[in-house]
Amino acid sequence: MSKKLYYLTTEIIPFANVTPLAEFSTKVPLSLQEKGHDIRTIIPKYGYVSERKYILREVIRLREIPFQFNGHEQVASAKSAFIPKTRVQVYFLEDDHWFTPLTNLVYKSKNGRVLADNGERYGYFAKAVLSTLPHLFWSPDIFICNGWQSAMVPGIFKRHFEGTNEFYENIQTVMVIHDLNEYSEVSRKDLEIAEVPIHDSLKGKMLNVYDVASFDADSIIIFDKPSAPISKTLLKQPGIKANKKKVSVINWSDDEMPDYQAIADEMDKILKKLSD
Repeated sequence: MSKKLYYLTTEIIPFANVTPLAEFSTKVPLSLQEKGHDIRTIIPKYGYVSERKYILREVIRLREIPFQFNGHEQVASAKSAFIPKTRVQVYFLEDDHWFTPLTNLVYKSKNGRVLADNGERYGYFAKAVLSTLPHLFWSPDIFICNGWQSAMVPGIFKRHFEGTNEFYENIQTVMVIHDLNEYSEVSRKDLEIAEVPIHDSLKGKMLNVYDVASFDADSIIIFDKPSAPISKTLLKQPGIKANKKKVSVINWSDDEMPDYQAIADEMDKILKKLSD
Protein backbone atom coordinates (compact mmCIF):
# COMPACT_ATOMS: atom_id res chain seq x y z
CA MET A 1 0.00 0.00 0.00
CA SER A 2 1.43 3.35 -1.02
CA LYS A 3 2.15 5.97 1.63
CA LYS A 4 2.71 9.70 1.74
CA LEU A 5 6.29 10.21 2.87
CA TYR A 6 7.93 13.48 3.92
CA TYR A 7 11.66 12.87 3.60
CA LEU A 8 13.72 15.28 5.74
CA THR A 9 17.40 15.64 4.94
CA THR A 10 20.15 18.24 4.64
CA GLU A 11 21.93 16.88 1.58
CA ILE A 12 20.78 15.88 -1.90
CA ILE A 13 22.95 15.72 -5.02
CA PRO A 14 23.60 18.09 -6.78
CA PHE A 15 22.41 20.74 -4.33
CA ALA A 16 24.49 19.68 -1.33
CA ASN A 17 27.02 16.86 -1.29
CA VAL A 18 29.09 16.77 1.89
CA THR A 19 28.70 13.26 3.30
CA PRO A 20 27.37 9.88 2.10
CA LEU A 21 23.93 11.11 3.21
CA ALA A 22 23.78 13.09 -0.06
CA GLU A 23 23.87 10.07 -2.37
CA PHE A 24 21.56 8.13 -0.06
CA SER A 25 19.05 10.99 -0.06
CA THR A 26 19.18 11.24 -3.83
CA LYS A 27 18.71 7.59 -4.72
CA VAL A 28 16.57 6.15 -1.93
CA PRO A 29 13.68 8.66 -2.34
CA LEU A 30 13.61 7.88 -6.06
CA SER A 31 13.45 4.14 -5.35
CA LEU A 32 10.66 4.68 -2.83
CA GLN A 33 8.78 6.79 -5.36
CA GLU A 34 9.12 4.01 -7.94
CA LYS A 35 7.40 1.73 -5.42
CA GLY A 36 4.36 3.96 -5.65
CA HIS A 37 4.84 6.15 -2.59
CA ASP A 38 3.97 9.84 -2.70
CA ILE A 39 7.32 11.20 -1.51
CA ARG A 40 8.40 14.79 -1.04
CA THR A 41 11.80 15.85 0.20
CA ILE A 42 12.96 19.00 1.97
CA ILE A 43 16.44 20.44 2.59
CA PRO A 44 17.79 23.82 3.68
CA LYS A 45 18.34 26.38 0.92
CA TYR A 46 22.08 27.06 1.22
CA GLY A 47 23.33 30.34 -0.17
CA TYR A 48 25.62 28.67 -2.68
CA VAL A 49 22.77 26.77 -4.39
CA SER A 50 22.03 28.46 -7.71
CA GLU A 51 18.33 29.12 -8.16
CA ARG A 52 18.76 29.69 -11.89
CA LYS A 53 20.87 26.60 -12.54
CA TYR A 54 18.53 24.25 -10.69
CA ILE A 55 15.29 26.04 -11.65
CA LEU A 56 14.03 26.75 -8.17
CA ARG A 57 10.49 28.03 -8.37
CA GLU A 58 8.68 30.25 -5.94
CA VAL A 59 5.59 28.73 -4.36
CA ILE A 60 3.17 31.46 -3.29
CA ARG A 61 1.66 29.49 -0.42
CA LEU A 62 5.18 28.79 0.93
CA ARG A 63 6.30 32.40 0.81
CA GLU A 64 5.61 33.04 4.49
CA ILE A 65 5.57 30.16 6.99
CA PRO A 66 5.07 31.49 10.54
CA PHE A 67 6.15 29.57 13.64
CA GLN A 68 7.68 30.11 17.05
CA PHE A 69 11.28 29.32 17.90
CA ASN A 70 13.20 30.17 21.05
CA GLY A 71 10.32 32.28 22.29
CA HIS A 72 10.19 34.48 19.18
CA GLU A 73 7.89 34.67 16.19
CA GLN A 74 9.69 33.48 13.07
CA VAL A 75 8.86 33.46 9.37
CA ALA A 76 10.52 31.09 6.90
CA SER A 77 9.84 30.46 3.23
CA ALA A 78 10.45 27.69 0.72
CA LYS A 79 10.99 27.20 -2.99
CA SER A 80 10.47 24.08 -5.07
CA ALA A 81 12.42 22.07 -7.64
CA PHE A 82 13.06 18.46 -8.59
CA ILE A 83 16.04 16.19 -8.23
CA PRO A 84 17.49 16.43 -11.76
CA LYS A 85 16.24 13.83 -14.24
CA THR A 86 13.57 12.63 -11.77
CA ARG A 87 10.09 13.58 -10.60
CA VAL A 88 11.12 13.64 -6.95
CA GLN A 89 10.08 17.01 -5.59
CA VAL A 90 12.44 18.97 -3.36
CA TYR A 91 11.44 21.87 -1.15
CA PHE A 92 14.20 24.31 -0.23
CA LEU A 93 13.68 25.90 3.17
CA GLU A 94 15.02 29.45 3.16
CA ASP A 95 16.40 31.49 6.04
CA ASP A 96 18.89 34.32 5.68
CA HIS A 97 20.36 33.82 9.14
CA TRP A 98 20.60 30.04 9.51
CA PHE A 99 21.17 28.71 5.98
CA THR A 100 22.17 31.38 3.47
CA PRO A 101 25.63 32.13 4.99
CA LEU A 102 26.76 28.48 5.08
CA THR A 103 29.59 27.38 2.82
CA ASN A 104 29.55 24.10 0.92
CA LEU A 105 31.15 22.51 3.99
CA VAL A 106 27.71 23.02 5.63
CA TYR A 107 28.49 21.65 9.11
CA LYS A 108 32.05 22.95 9.55
CA SER A 109 33.97 26.17 9.12
CA LYS A 110 36.86 26.44 6.68
CA ASN A 111 39.34 25.76 9.48
CA GLY A 112 37.68 22.39 10.08
CA ARG A 113 35.91 23.24 13.31
CA VAL A 114 32.38 22.03 13.85
CA LEU A 115 29.99 24.98 13.80
CA ALA A 116 29.06 25.81 17.38
CA ASP A 117 25.49 26.71 16.43
CA ASN A 118 24.67 23.45 14.61
CA GLY A 119 22.39 22.33 17.43
CA GLU A 120 20.33 25.50 17.35
CA ARG A 121 20.35 25.59 13.54
CA TYR A 122 18.85 22.13 13.15
CA GLY A 123 16.38 22.73 15.95
CA TYR A 124 15.19 25.67 13.88
CA PHE A 125 15.13 23.45 10.78
CA ALA A 126 12.97 20.86 12.57
CA LYS A 127 10.44 23.43 13.77
CA ALA A 128 10.27 25.15 10.39
CA VAL A 129 9.84 21.91 8.43
CA LEU A 130 7.03 20.77 10.71
CA SER A 131 5.34 24.13 10.19
CA THR A 132 5.13 23.66 6.41
CA LEU A 133 2.24 21.18 6.33
CA PRO A 134 -0.73 23.59 6.44
CA HIS A 135 0.96 25.62 3.70
CA LEU A 136 1.51 22.57 1.54
CA PHE A 137 -2.13 21.56 1.99
CA TRP A 138 -0.69 18.08 2.38
CA SER A 139 -0.20 15.74 5.29
CA PRO A 140 2.20 12.79 5.20
CA ASP A 141 1.64 9.40 6.74
CA ILE A 142 5.27 9.23 7.81
CA PHE A 143 8.12 11.66 8.47
CA ILE A 144 11.46 10.09 7.49
CA CYS A 145 14.02 11.93 9.62
CA ASN A 146 17.55 11.44 8.35
CA GLY A 147 20.57 11.75 10.59
CA TRP A 148 21.35 13.89 13.60
CA GLN A 149 20.25 16.91 11.56
CA SER A 150 16.59 15.81 11.67
CA ALA A 151 16.61 13.92 14.97
CA MET A 152 14.84 16.71 16.87
CA VAL A 153 11.75 16.29 14.70
CA PRO A 154 10.11 13.33 16.53
CA GLY A 155 10.15 15.09 19.90
CA ILE A 156 9.10 18.49 18.57
CA PHE A 157 6.28 16.87 16.60
CA LYS A 158 4.97 14.96 19.59
CA ARG A 159 5.09 17.92 21.95
CA HIS A 160 4.03 20.82 19.74
CA PHE A 161 2.24 19.61 16.61
CA GLU A 162 0.59 16.21 16.93
CA GLY A 163 -3.19 16.51 16.76
CA THR A 164 -3.24 20.33 16.67
CA ASN A 165 -5.25 20.35 13.42
CA GLU A 166 -6.18 18.10 10.51
CA PHE A 167 -2.69 18.34 8.99
CA TYR A 168 -1.04 16.78 12.04
CA GLU A 169 -3.16 13.72 12.66
CA ASN A 170 -2.10 10.08 12.33
CA ILE A 171 1.51 10.84 11.36
CA GLN A 172 4.35 8.57 12.42
CA THR A 173 8.06 9.41 12.61
CA VAL A 174 10.98 7.25 11.53
CA MET A 175 14.46 8.18 12.71
CA VAL A 176 17.18 7.00 10.33
CA ILE A 177 20.69 6.76 11.79
CA HIS A 178 23.47 6.72 9.21
CA ASP A 179 26.49 7.32 11.42
CA LEU A 180 27.60 7.93 14.97
CA ASN A 181 30.02 10.80 15.41
CA GLU A 182 30.65 14.08 17.19
CA TYR A 183 27.71 15.78 15.48
CA SER A 184 25.19 13.63 17.31
CA GLU A 185 26.26 15.10 20.66
CA VAL A 186 24.04 18.13 21.29
CA SER A 187 23.97 20.45 24.27
CA ARG A 188 21.00 20.24 26.59
CA LYS A 189 20.70 24.02 26.18
CA ASP A 190 20.18 23.73 22.41
CA LEU A 191 17.55 21.05 22.93
CA GLU A 192 15.78 23.26 25.45
CA ILE A 193 15.90 26.21 23.05
CA ALA A 194 14.15 24.05 20.44
CA GLU A 195 11.72 22.81 23.12
CA VAL A 196 12.61 19.19 22.51
CA PRO A 197 11.30 16.89 25.27
CA ILE A 198 14.12 15.21 27.18
CA HIS A 199 13.37 12.01 29.06
CA ASP A 200 14.12 12.14 32.78
CA SER A 201 16.52 9.20 32.46
CA LEU A 202 18.92 11.21 30.29
CA LYS A 203 21.47 13.12 32.33
CA GLY A 204 24.26 15.57 31.56
CA LYS A 205 24.90 18.84 29.76
CA MET A 206 25.66 17.08 26.46
CA LEU A 207 23.20 14.49 25.16
CA ASN A 208 23.18 12.12 22.23
CA VAL A 209 20.39 13.42 20.02
CA TYR A 210 19.46 9.87 18.95
CA ASP A 211 18.95 8.91 22.59
CA VAL A 212 16.71 11.94 23.02
CA ALA A 213 14.67 11.19 19.90
CA SER A 214 14.28 7.48 20.60
CA PHE A 215 11.54 8.08 23.17
CA ASP A 216 9.30 9.91 20.67
CA ALA A 217 10.15 8.27 17.32
CA ASP A 218 7.78 5.50 16.23
CA SER A 219 10.55 3.57 14.51
CA ILE A 220 14.35 3.68 14.46
CA ILE A 221 16.39 2.44 11.50
CA ILE A 222 20.12 1.98 12.02
CA PHE A 223 22.46 1.38 9.08
CA ASP A 224 25.41 -0.89 9.77
CA LYS A 225 28.45 -1.35 7.56
CA PRO A 226 31.22 -3.91 8.09
CA SER A 227 33.59 -1.01 8.77
CA ALA A 228 31.11 0.75 11.09
CA PRO A 229 28.69 -1.56 12.96
CA ILE A 230 27.23 1.38 14.87
CA SER A 231 24.16 -0.50 16.12
CA LYS A 232 26.29 -2.31 18.72
CA THR A 233 27.27 0.98 20.31
CA LEU A 234 23.87 2.61 19.92
CA LEU A 235 22.01 -0.28 21.53
CA LYS A 236 24.14 0.19 24.66
CA GLN A 237 23.15 3.83 25.02
CA PRO A 238 20.38 4.51 27.53
CA GLY A 239 17.76 5.96 25.19
CA ILE A 240 18.15 3.51 22.33
CA LYS A 241 18.43 0.60 24.76
CA ALA A 242 15.19 1.62 26.47
CA ASN A 243 13.47 1.74 23.08
CA LYS A 244 15.14 -1.24 21.41
CA LYS A 245 11.78 -2.69 20.34
CA LYS A 246 11.53 0.17 17.86
CA VAL A 247 14.93 -0.58 16.32
CA SER A 248 15.52 -2.20 12.94
CA VAL A 249 19.07 -2.72 11.66
CA ILE A 250 19.79 -2.71 7.94
CA ASN A 251 23.17 -4.04 6.88
CA TRP A 252 24.82 -2.67 3.79
CA SER A 253 28.22 -2.88 2.22
CA ASP A 254 31.30 -0.70 2.17
CA ASP A 255 31.17 -0.70 -1.63
CA GLU A 256 31.72 2.56 -3.43
CA MET A 257 28.40 1.95 -5.20
CA PRO A 258 25.95 0.53 -2.62
CA ASP A 259 22.79 -1.23 -3.77
CA TYR A 260 20.33 1.54 -2.97
CA GLN A 261 17.47 -0.41 -4.50
CA ALA A 262 18.00 -3.18 -1.96
CA ILE A 263 18.22 -0.59 0.81
CA ALA A 264 14.94 0.98 -0.32
CA ASP A 265 13.37 -2.49 -0.39
CA GLU A 266 14.31 -3.04 3.25
CA MET A 267 13.09 0.41 4.26
CA ASP A 268 9.83 -0.19 2.40
CA LYS A 269 9.19 -3.32 4.47
CA ILE A 270 9.75 -1.39 7.69
CA LEU A 271 7.51 1.48 6.58
CA LYS A 272 4.69 -0.86 5.65
CA LYS A 273 4.96 -2.74 8.93
CA LEU A 274 4.98 0.54 10.84
CA SER A 275 1.78 1.77 9.25
CA ASP A 276 -0.18 -1.48 9.52
